[in-house]
Amino acid sequence: MSSVKVLIVEDDPFIAEDIREALTSVNYNIAAIAHNKRKAIEALKNTQPNIILLDINLGDNLDGILIAEIINRDYQIPFLYLTSYSNKEIIDKVKHTLPMGYIVKPFDETDLFTAIEIAISNYTKISKPKSLSIKLINKTINDTLTQKEFDILMDIYHGKTNNQMAEQHFVSINTIKSHIKNIYEKMNVHSRSEVLIKIREAIKY
Repeated sequence: MSSVKVLIVEDDPFIAEDIREALTSVNYNIAAIAHNKRKAIEALKNTQPNIILLDINLGDNLDGILIAEIINRDYQIPFLYLTSYSNKEIIDKVKHTLPMGYIVKPFDETDLFTAIEIAISNYTKISKPKSLSIKLINKTINDTLTQKEFDILMDIYHGKTNNQMAEQHFVSINTIKSHIKNIYEKMNVHSRSEVLIKIREAIKY
């Protein structure tokens, strides 16, 4: 079963556990939890997360920024900063690492889920290739997509709503929902964010 794999880098074990419980309750998969820079680098090497929640302060220093630089250099994985600090000095220090979001603790669970979904979507759009073919997608799934399903998949990829797709293809909302259901089943996913992750995996194939 496909799900979004999250690496949590957080030095406070209690906060890390709260995040883990919140994410697993809505079907996210925890790739690993790391409490320091060394463990975070090990987790990056040994797991394949789809997104990283990265505390800026690990202990008494800003190791989160160093980890972000390693992520950008070696792994190209979207990440969100978690921090107790929101002052301009800290924000200026992390800008160059190009995070997909910045979450200030304490945070609401709904805000966390929303930030993750938006980060995955935005990162996919930023890093998308010049061309993406039905042949490329079908190489990575067991049950091949039809051309119409691929067209709908590309609309999802470009962030279109069900209403926009219905208007573009001159069909009803229910027809679009039916196509999306078939796409989810064939790609073994359950949400748009998982679709985007599958597309990114196909690109690497």
